[in-house]
Amino acid sequence: MKHASICIALAVIVATCFPGQATSEPNQPDADSAARLFEAGKFTEAGDIYARIVAQDPKDYSAVLQLGRVALLANQLDDAQRWLDAAIALEPDDEDAKIMLAEAFYRHDDFQKAAAALRGVEVGTNKLIIEQYPTLNVAKLESFKGQTPYEVHGDGQTTRLKFLNTASLPVVSVRVNGGDEVSFFIDTGGSELGLDSDFAKELGLRHFGDVQGMFAGGEQAKVGQSRIETLKLGDWTVQNLPVMTLHFRQLSAGLGAKRIDGVIGTTLFYHFLATLDFPRGELVLRRKNAESLKTFVAESSEDSAAVPFWIASDHFMVGWGRWRRCRLRSCSSTRGSRVRA
Repeated sequence: MKHASICIALAVIVATCFPGQATSEPNQPDADSAARLFEAGKFTEAGDIYARIVAQDPKDYSAVLQLGRVALLANQLDDAQRWLDAAIALEPDDEDAKIMLAEAFYRHDDFQKAAAALRGVEVGTNKLIIEQYPTLNVAKLESFKGQTPYEVHGDGQTTRLKFLNTASLPVVSVRVNGGDEVSFFIDTGGSELGLDSDFAKELGLRHFGDVQGMFAGGEQAKVGQSRIETLKLGDWTVQNLPVMTLHFRQLSAGLGAKRIDGVIGTTLFYHFLATLDFPRGELVLRRKNAESLKTFVAESSEDSAAVPFWIASDHFMVGWGRWRRCRLRSCSSTRGSRVRA
């Protein structure tokens, strides 16, 4: 499996998963307009119209559900929970609202509520879970009862991991469950922490079943569900982490490593203020608090740019930008294009 096969294209998330979810009645101009805006990726504008619809009719299930979906895309988790609870109250048997509510709890690291929200949902066969939220595995979530997921232990506000190489994607050294140093690559196209399937067996990890993963180029493969007790990242140790398993060791040569045992994805990173510092060749992890944020802002260069984005599926970052193409001395640009890769 080539490296590209382990990443789901953003174009699939934006152009394939979203259309069809914004439903509307044929005689409702506002609903039709909101649906078109939503499918075009103009989520804020769509949300404004859905809010107007709900203000006129609080029992409009489609509009209430879409407000929950827009809030989840914006990672406004409290708002998402409120709207999705309201949607479930209107349509208790609809699974989409339950799944997105579970995702909101999952992002809050409240795994018990996430598991409870999935009651009555056929997780193994549900299309929305398979295509967008494959990390929602009930048995895995319930295994964290009484524990705090992603609990960070260590001194200071910052830890740093040197890149071993950047032949393709950055590679760093970590320790899993107190073992020897192993090599993981960094892939912001990945979600949960990933372990090589054979490495997971060598560690004797619990297996919570498989989900059919859908990857770039239409490829599919079974992705295992598991968990680890600790991950050592520089000077810090993170406890109680959910993981997925896949055959990553076959990527070792392409990543310039003797052996790759896993991957660090976006889900771990959003528990920190994370920086991939290529000039210095290091991954910088800061605690996610006001003090670290103040330091980060102070250290940022004056010519840096802040780019807002939406979180599609369980981890994909989707934003708006400008694509510019130059040929010799002539250039053309397109404004307002969605960033898809």
